[in-house]
Order: sequence, then structure tokens, then C-alpha cells
Amino acid sequence: MYFIPYNPKLKERARELRKNSTRLEIKLWQELRGGKLGYTFNRQKPLDEYIVDFYCKELKLVIEVDGDSHNGKQAYDRRRQQKLESFGLKVIRFYDDEVMKNIDGVVWAIQNVMRELESKM
Repeated sequence: MYFIPYNPKLKERARELRKNSTRLEIKLWQELRGGKLGYTFNRQKPLDEYIVDFYCKELKLVIEVDGDSHNGKQAYDRRRQQKLESFGLKVIRFYDDEVMKNIDGVVWAIQNVMRELESKM
């Protein structure tokens, strides 16, 4: 079991991000919330020095929705993902246009990863 440090300084920023979610984050949240996929997800969750878009503690699953704000930040995103994975987390990413144009495919992909993680429990 890995311990994931919590930075209380990120709590307020996470709250702001939840209040100001993008429409595509909201669209995906509608599919994840309330245990619809069989597990509880949190959104805009502080983990270590980062805030992740969606997090399922039970499966140790992080879901990120990458929009224009990630353009030119591939190296940063790679380091961030490696750090999160060092805590035993599985990180999956979707681009905004995938969520916008193919939400069913995104949910299907998430469910596949969830099944993979369940098989390792």
C-alpha cells in the first residue's frame, strides 16, 4: 500500500476548480458521479502536489481530461504522471474532443481499465 501525501494548501484551489469546471469535465462527471460505474469518484482531488480531475481511491485510478491548457506542457504532464504512478496509481487521459464527440467510447474505455484494475485486487 502506498501513502499519497496530501497538501492542504491545494484544498482551496481544488474547490475553485470544482466550482469552475469545464463543460467537458462536467459531461464526464455526469457519467462518473453517484457510483454509476460501481465505484465512488472524487473530482478535482488533491494528491501530493497536484490536483487530478477525477480520482477513484478504491481502484487507485486517476482520470484526466486534457484540453488546450495542456498544449506545450507534455514534459510537465509526463513528470506529473510518473510521480502519480510512483504512488501505485493508474493514470488515464482523454482529450477534450474525445469527451465531447464520443462520451460513450470514453466511458467504455474507463470501464475496461476498471475491469483490469479489479482483476488485480
